Amino acid sequence: MNPAPSPIRLSPGTYPTPLEPAPRLATAIGLRPDDLWIKRDDLTGVGAGGNKLRKLEYTVGAALAGGVDTLVTTGAPQSNHARLTAAVAARLGLRAVLVLRGAPGVSSSGNLALDGLLGARVVRAGEVGADALAERARAVTDELRAEGARPALIPFGGSSVLGARGYADCARELLGQLPDPRHVVVALGSGGTMAGLVAVLGAPTVLGVDVGARPDVADAVRGFAAPLVERSDDLSDLRIRADQIGAGYAAYTDEAAAALVLAARAEGLILDPIYTGRAMAGLIAAVRDGEIRPGETTVLVHTGGLPGLFGHPDAIARAEALLDSPDGR
Repeated sequence: MNPAPSPIRLSPGTYPTPLEPAPRLATAIGLRPDDLWIKRDDLTGVGAGGNKLRKLEYTVGAALAGGVDTLVTTGAPQSNHARLTAAVAARLGLRAVLVLRGAPGVSSSGNLALDGLLGARVVRAGEVGADALAERARAVTDELRAEGARPALIPFGGSSVLGARGYADCARELLGQLPDPRHVVVALGSGGTMAGLVAVLGAPTVLGVDVGARPDVADAVRGFAAPLVERSDDLSDLRIRADQIGAGYAAYTDEAAAALVLAARAEGLILDPIYTGRAMAGLIAAVRDGEIRPGETTVLVHTGGLPGLFGHPDAIARAEALLDSPDGR
């Protein structure tokens, strides 16, 4: 039997990303100064950085092998994945078509401004659910093909078994920087980032903080991770916290808001309101309830998303209000 071909991988990112100590933040949340590290995957290099680039290295690599000239993908209006798909397309001389939830004219700030700067065409799908959004993207892809283009449809969030390989790579990179982390905490959205980490580090090590991006997230993580698993750990018992979703995916929770302020003032570390803010809030809660204890080496994976901060009116309003507070709080 012939072996399966190796996946095609681009290398547009800047690796390895730094692993930085965070002693002041560690002390502030109840850990020892040398317990907490930040894996800076917000510094991956292209299109304002972020975790989606590692996934796109594989998904776009496979698409290029098929001779495509256009990348199509989906997301929320402030999608980090859509922004980085547009950036990779620009880097490679391809077209990008982004099928996004929402209607025109609501806001063009944050990631949407960068989508325009990068030359992407945005198709507004209206206020639709995941299934209808996916169907609209398939229809757009068919329309492009009928016009003579050679499009590839990149999955939501870049998450698939192929895309998850990017975070299996990240896990191996992390082990080369810090050989035996006890906890690796990461925001859990579409599932591919956590899946790749779990495949290499094992389910007991990785704590995913659910941001409410999809209802079936545990099943998604298992499905993406299963073909990549390098250990014998049981995937049935994933570590997932669902206590930071609040009113829903787009909401800016009080816990995330507090986490943004704390990280910024303790370490000069800027988080985003939807993903890394919730991940940090979940880490704080895990220390508070004893899931993570002092003396246990802990890594927070910073998955990026800073442009989304500038596209979130509530987050900007809260940040600006701090300027008028006598003690900055």
